[in-house]
Order: sequence, then C-alpha cells, then structure tokens
Amino acid sequence: MTEDTAREPSLLDSLIPVAFLIALLTTSVLLYKDNSSYGPNQIALILAGGIALLVGWKNGVKWRTMEQAIAKGIGNTVGAMLILLMVGALIGTWILSGTVPAMIYYGLQVIHPSVFYFTACILCAITSISIGSSWTTASTIGIGLIGISSGLGLSMEITAGAIISGAYFGDKMSPLSDTTNLAPAVTGTDLFTHIRHMMWTTVPSISIALILFLAIGLDQEPLQDSISVEGRLLILDQNFSIGLHLFLPMLVVFFLAYKKYPAFPILLFGAILGGVMALIFQQQTILRFVGVNDMWDGVSLFKGVWTALFDGYNSQTGNGELDDLLTRGGMANMLNTIWLIMCAITYGSILEKLGMLRKLVVGVLSLAKSTGSLILVTALTCIGINIVAMDQYIAIVLPGRMYKVEFERRKLAVKNLSRVLEDTATVTSVLVPWNTCGAFMSATLGVMTFAYAPYCFFNILSPIISVIYGYTNFKISPMEEDEIAAEKI
Repeated sequence: MTEDTAREPSLLDSLIPVAFLIALLTTSVLLYKDNSSYGPNQIALILAGGIALLVGWKNGVKWRTMEQAIAKGIGNTVGAMLILLMVGALIGTWILSGTVPAMIYYGLQVIHPSVFYFTACILCAITSISIGSSWTTASTIGIGLIGISSGLGLSMEITAGAIISGAYFGDKMSPLSDTTNLAPAVTGTDLFTHIRHMMWTTVPSISIALILFLAIGLDQEPLQDSISVEGRLLILDQNFSIGLHLFLPMLVVFFLAYKKYPAFPILLFGAILGGVMALIFQQQTILRFVGVNDMWDGVSLFKGVWTALFDGYNSQTGNGELDDLLTRGGMANMLNTIWLIMCAITYGSILEKLGMLRKLVVGVLSLAKSTGSLILVTALTCIGINIVAMDQYIAIVLPGRMYKVEFERRKLAVKNLSRVLEDTATVTSVLVPWNTCGAFMSATLGVMTFAYAPYCFFNILSPIISVIYGYTNFKISPMEEDEIAAEKI
C-alpha cells in the first residue's frame, strides 16, 4: 500500500495517541513530581509517539514516510536547540564575567521589594518590545531579575511569572517579533492592522497583570530566613570585581537584537564577549573557579572561561542561597531540555504527518455555531496544539490556515483570527512544560514550568479576554466591503 492509498485516520484513531499521552504524562507527574521533566516525560512522549506510529501503520502509512516527517520536524527545531546551547554558554560566561552578579548587586540597591514584581514585568515588557524577542529578554535581563528576587528574599516563581508576562506582552506587540509577523502572514492581515487590533485584548490583559503583581508585592513580606541585603552585597563584592562596565555584554546583545541580527550569532557573540570581560576584569574569580592560585597562569584563565562555556559556573561563596543561584549555565546543562524538545517534536511530527491534528481540528470546528463559540474553538485549538504538538508555530499556522475559510464564510475580518492566534497560541506555549517555549523558560530561569505558570497572569488572561470579546461581540470586526468583493472574485 503506497502513501497515496493510505487511509485517513478516524477521529478515534486521532484520539488514541492523545489520550495515551495524557495518561502517561499524568502518571509521570504523580510518580516523579518535580523531576518528571528529567526523563519521565521524555519517555512518555516517545511511547505515545510509538502508539501513533502503530495507528499509522494500521492505516497503511509506511515507516519511511513517518521517519522523514520526524526528521523534518526535528530539523525545523534545530535553530531553537542551538539557541538553547548558546543561552547556556551565555549564562555561564556572564556569571563568570560578573555581568549577572552586577545586575543583582545594583538591583538589590535600586528596586524596592514591594514593587519588585511590578517593576520586573515592566522592564521585561519594554525590553521585549524593543528587541522583539521574549527568549532574549528572559535569557538576559530575566536572569538578573531572578537573582535580585532571590537576594531580596522574594518568590522566584512569582518573579518568573512577572518576567514571562512582560516578555510575552512585548513579544506580541513588537513588529520585530517572529510570531507577530507570522500570525498576520498566515491569515492575510496587514502587520500593523494586526498589532492595532491586538491592543484591544493585550492592553487590558497586561494592565490587570500589573495590578496583580503590584498587589502581591505590596502584600508580601520578604522571606524571614534570608540573609540581609547588605550581607549579600558584601559577598558579591568579595567574590567579583563589581562595576557598571560589566553591563557592556548585555547592552551589546540588546543593540544587536534591536538591529534584528539572528539570535544564534547574537548570543554566541554575547557569550564570547562575556568570556573576554571575565579574562580582563575577573581574573581572581576565574582562578578560584578552576582551583588555581597563580595569578599569572594564563592557561588556567583560559580553561576557566572554556569551562564556563560548556559546563557553566560553579559558585563557592560559602552562602548556600547565592551558590545555588550562581551555579548555573553551560551548554551541557541545556542537554536535558534539548532531549525533551526532540521527544516532543517527534510525537508532534507524527501526529501532524498522519493527519491526526487536522482530524481533531475539523472535529472541533463542527462545535462552533456562533461567533463566540468560533472564537472559543479557535482558542482551544491553539492551546490544544501547544499541548499536543508542542510547538507554538504549528499552533499558529495550522488553525490559521484551517479557520481562515470559516472566518471568511461568516463575513468576519481575518484580523480577528490573527488576534486570536496571538492571544492563545503565542502566549500559552510557555505554560506547557514539554512545549519548546515552556522548556526554554524553565531551563533559562531555573524555575519549573508548573511552578511559574500560575503567576503568568498576562498569559492566562489574554485567551480569557479574547474569548469574552467573542461572546460579547466587542471589537469583533466584520469583513470590509472590499474584502467581501475580493473573496467573491
């Protein structure tokens, strides 16, 4: 039986691997709890993919066809995996160079604990709008904010939620963002029309999120068992040569990102620049790191930077909390996340190639009777694909292509569809531990996805507000007369 004569999957066929995955992931979390992302979830994804392969074989799809789909899917994520490796290298050299410690050092003195979450969200929003990347924002300023949070005795989980909320708001509203360009491209909407239409859901979402972060900060006391801010400043000052000049790597990375250079070379250059800064300004820190006392041992200095690039920085300040915070980075420490991404994409690629995702989408579309239910179905489809296919780009492209015809049939402007795609597919990807975005943020910020997810207020509110607008018909634009005429032609 050839691929052309292979049978289309039934709805039951499509549901079997999804149900199997849900059961396995639930079991994984119950058995391994916080450690479920360090192997158990990967096994669950591979086994569920195996079930999908069996269903495909039953329908006459050959292994070679599915193997090619898996290879293509993983090939499409190589860029993300390379970026992850570079983020690991960057974190390692930026700690060794004193860039991250300097961010913590000055942040502890400038930002008051009561407005920290509020401030963190705003800083990340401004940064992300400027450079158009939530990933770059989290892997640069986000790392420093996590350190400041720990230094102030505040919740790292809430801090991660504030960082992600601000970063994804900026990512959505920036014309430099890839997803902000992808959503209107898929639906045939003008970019700036798309951004203006998104403001109706995005601005209320971030406003409510900021109010919540401010309320939590004003109500929360710093942890009582954390050492004083002065004590932390002293420890940082004793272990690093602190100065404002150490912000140079971060400023260079922001400038290059603003100029829209590709992420991989930007982060690689940033990591190398961090290593050079370490060689110039942190020689004693490097020698302590590699266990050598000879100040003029150039080989050991070079070895220290090299080690930070591939294995990260190992902090030995004598303070447990600071050591846990600063012992991070290195390409090797990103390999588990890359493993998770590869397993997730393998599973998602199989379902997409076998037509199971399309079958599920068509089945859900039949439930949409009104404008409100159409918006709801679109939102649930995007969220579901983020969970099942583990990739926000698939969650944008697949519903965008399939639902565009339905929006046009109901005489609804396609900018409504592009907005829903961004309100749901873009922002909820980071809430799924095995999604590429969730895996990246967890690895970068050092906080488990399920731990920070409840505090990603912007990411939670965006789809809710979008659906409410659908049911109330508020700011749901009808198709213009020229669009209707073009559709008839």
